[in-house]
Amino acid sequence: MADKRTETPVEVDGHHLTLVNLEKVMYPRTGTTKAEVLNYYAQIAPVMLPHLADRAVTRIRWPHGTGDKSFFEKNAPSGAPSWVHTVTVPTSGSRTKSGEEGELRFPIVDSLATLTWLVNLASLELHVHQWTVTKRGRPKNPNRLVIDLDPGDPAGLGECSQVALLVRDRLAEDGLDCVPVTSGSKGVHLYAGLDGRRTHEEVRDYAKAIAEELEKSHSKLVLSQMTKARRSGKVFLDWSQNTGAKTTISPYSLRGRDQPTVAAPRTWDEIEAGADDPLALEHLRFEEVLERVQDQGDLFAVPES
Repeated sequence: MADKRTETPVEVDGHHLTLVNLEKVMYPRTGTTKAEVLNYYAQIAPVMLPHLADRAVTRIRWPHGTGDKSFFEKNAPSGAPSWVHTVTVPTSGSRTKSGEEGELRFPIVDSLATLTWLVNLASLELHVHQWTVTKRGRPKNPNRLVIDLDPGDPAGLGECSQVALLVRDRLAEDGLDCVPVTSGSKGVHLYAGLDGRRTHEEVRDYAKAIAEELEKSHSKLVLSQMTKARRSGKVFLDWSQNTGAKTTISPYSLRGRDQPTVAAPRTWDEIEAGADDPLALEHLRFEEVLERVQDQGDLFAVPES
């Protein structure tokens, strides 16, 4: 017999929501419940929402927790409340049956109410593009560059930290400051602010050139292409995350792993420590992230170029 659905009515930002199955275990290994997940997002919202502002959000949903199947969702689900802000974005390479350019209707997470509504649908992970949209939903040029440092076993956060320092110094040569984020999954993400003058393709190609340059000078540690046969012990600099259609896990988002880890902004002191000692840097759980924000504020302040 299926478990009985429980409902809890709440009011968030003046909107009425019905939270369901708050006792459901979303992370079986740690026993973390849906109520705890919702509480985390409610507490992290003041620092997370500004980084979601005006960005189309793709979700990964785990209806039965991380011990079961998940699925990606781009379009706003049917039955979305009328107060949820959505944008209709044209999709490159996709055509309708009549030959017209395809479209996706993304939600924009611009309030605690919208964030709560999505998380109530078991959306543990929130992924965003590096571009924002206009009021009419038209994508702008990207205002962020991201490089995803993806380690190949047995490499881990130690090797990612070493490469992060290389990328930081190389970007600094071009006047770009970057911010590190441990992904909560395997590697490290590096973000640099842009002035919006370059297109997606130009930013992607710039990131690719940086990756290829570092691979030439540090071939024993860095890869610029996803080549499984050569990945062992190296770090792949995934420049493709800057492609217009690609998304990256949002800073402060939970991950759908065996533990409730978070894509957590870090300090460069922490990255430098990780480069010296691989055991000095670990992925952070949501409780730790909340404590850090309380003590240090928002560490994810991407400098403008």
